Amino acid sequence: MNIPKISGAALITGASSGIGATYAERLARRGHDLVLVARDRPRLEALAQRLRRETGVQVEIVVADLNRREDLAAVETQLRGDERIGLLVNNAGVAVNGPLLEADTGKLEAMIQLNSVAATRLALAAAEAFAAQGHGAIVNIGSVTSLLPERFNGVYAATKAYLLTLSQALAQELAPRGVRVQAVLPGVTRTPIWEHSGLPAGAIPPEMVMEAGDMVDAALAGLDQGETVTIPSLPDAADWDAYTAQRLALGPHLSHARPAARYGITVTS
Repeated sequence: MNIPKISGAALITGASSGIGATYAERLARRGHDLVLVARDRPRLEALAQRLRRETGVQVEIVVADLNRREDLAAVETQLRGDERIGLLVNNAGVAVNGPLLEADTGKLEAMIQLNSVAATRLALAAAEAFAAQGHGAIVNIGSVTSLLPERFNGVYAATKAYLLTLSQALAQELAPRGVRVQAVLPGVTRTPIWEHSGLPAGAIPPEMVMEAGDMVDAALAGLDQGETVTIPSLPDAADWDAYTAQRLALGPHLSHARPAARYGITVTS
């Protein structure tokens, strides 16, 4: 399979720490210029200065809160109008821990807005620009919780399931236009998101916690290999292939004119 090489500058959201900052470092060392987007100006500036000094790439910072309509619109405009950008790493996100019946609905709504709505708007802005250019890649940072909703906060898992579905649909639509889409589904990764959610990574068995550098290295290897869905922890890719085959096998049976016989419904003509 001929996998197009990713070129151009990379715009990374949630870039001031954790997975986003790690992507910035790895991509800078691959020679990509960077546009780093986050709320924390001091951290962005410190990271940008270090990467310029250590790698020689150009680094622009954009201070933005993607839950603010005007900030989100500004980043969308940059994605549509800056032809230097050939890669979007859609990483900004938050987590909420705990039972849904005890959750602060305002925090849940803010999480949906950032994890799903903002991510969608940025992915579509990048898709529009990259399709017009005939090349580019969109990397959406999801989570394995999208496959295990019974074990995690349901709204967080739902936002990540949404992002997985969006990625798969976009990958199908954009492939003929020369644009690649990858959904990355990390397991527990050692980043500040866990402390912010109220569940420190230290409270999780250490054999389940991956270092951010290892996770990003695996995700980039998956991108290089042309994977649409990358699960860094999954030992055997054949398991995902089997899961996908079973899901697609349901397709012909998901919409019929009559209810299934097991329901014992007498159908009226």
